[in-house]
Amino acid sequence: MKLSGASFRLPRSPWFLAFCLWIFFIQTAKASLGDRLPDFKECVQVCILENCEKSPVSLPIHLRLLLWDCPSECDYTCQHVVTHKRLSRDPPMLEPVLQFHGKWPFRRILGIQEFFSVFFSLLNFLAHQQGMARVRESIPASYPLRKYYLGFGYFGMASWIFSMIFHTRDFPLTEKLDYFAAGASVLYGLYLSVVRVFRLDQTRPRVKPTLLRWWSLLCCGLYVGHVSYLSFWTWDYSYNMAANVAVGITQNLLWSGFSISRYRKYMKGWTAWPGMIVAWLIVAMSLELLDFPPAWELIDAHSLWHLGTVIPTIWWYTFLIKDAQDDLIGQRLKA
Repeated sequence: MKLSGASFRLPRSPWFLAFCLWIFFIQTAKASLGDRLPDFKECVQVCILENCEKSPVSLPIHLRLLLWDCPSECDYTCQHVVTHKRLSRDPPMLEPVLQFHGKWPFRRILGIQEFFSVFFSLLNFLAHQQGMARVRESIPASYPLRKYYLGFGYFGMASWIFSMIFHTRDFPLTEKLDYFAAGASVLYGLYLSVVRVFRLDQTRPRVKPTLLRWWSLLCCGLYVGHVSYLSFWTWDYSYNMAANVAVGITQNLLWSGFSISRYRKYMKGWTAWPGMIVAWLIVAMSLELLDFPPAWELIDAHSLWHLGTVIPTIWWYTFLIKDAQDDLIGQRLKA
């Protein structure tokens, strides 16, 4: 099976719930049928023999920059060769598209494995970046919660950066960095919810600064323990999912309860936004339950989930700003 440049182009973050289901589906997909097919194994073996050992093929520079090599190129090409062969059998067998190594056979663009997951992750990154800029412009530096809101943005941007890296090239290292960054963002969401709902940032009564310090230390300790367990003990997908589910459920309950109580008290529409945002994310999460082979070999349920979190992120920063401004107005009235 001789490969050329043409044959290589044969026709692939309060955001915790979807994140946790994403981990779950990755976990269950690890035992993929596609890479166990005899046709696929034979294709890869022949390709490596012909193109990597007998007559080595030089890959384009943009592929080499993204760390594609001859064996990985053979793997990618054979995924599509086998998939297209299964789908074009005569008479049609209606055979399902199979996953390989826990992933759908995506069509690569510019060397990027999952182009739309990367692109929609970029949109989320930009949503955090713009949200932070709005926080800086709209909330005075003296407001005590401002730094926590900016912290939410930094954790969010970091998680989406590593998401882009992971979906560009899936390696064990990029997978771990993506999970660790997303886990940090999830845990910071819980940290922020407790600080805001119980106003641990306020200096009076005197007990609150102590509670804030202990809460900060507890969250840092939990994260260090979480990463240490996964890094030095065992890379356990089930544990990782369970940990994030527990953190996320707690966070969503806090924000939903906060939203309901504030709306009942003040009857202002914007006070209900946190609960509405949570509901939006639960709907977006359902895309993971409807996992399907990528349309046009490019867009799957996971990439659409990334798209579905962009508007809630923008909306969330709008709430944080409105909440801070309302709080400042209340402080001036009391003064």
